[in-house]
Amino acid sequence: MSTGQFDTDSFYAALDGQRQGRKLTWKQVAAESGVSASTLTRMAQGRRPDLEGLAKLCAWSGLSADDFIRKPAGPNQEPETLAQISTYLRADPHLEPETAEMLDQLIRATYERFRKK
Repeated sequence: MSTGQFDTDSFYAALDGQRQGRKLTWKQVAAESGVSASTLTRMAQGRRPDLEGLAKLCAWSGLSADDFIRKPAGPNQEPETLAQISTYLRADPHLEPETAEMLDQLIRATYERFRKK
């Protein structure tokens, strides 16, 4: 993906995480968010939502569209991925501190294994 573009696949994956966390079906997501089921189906196929649909899904999920715009890499522009993940895990009120630590270690090991050098 070139920079300056919206990363639909990552946004859809994050939406799916929200959906699973709330134990909802995609049909329920469509109803709660106010987008059509066909919008969600198109996104599952890698197509971008329209601006209105994106706004509704961001409002429903609490996600920020800014987080899914790929910007040019540069020194100190953004925190490292592992730092962000660790921060989110440790701030999650649904996880005990020990569980967050175990997940953090698991994700770090997996990330390092598959990270492009």
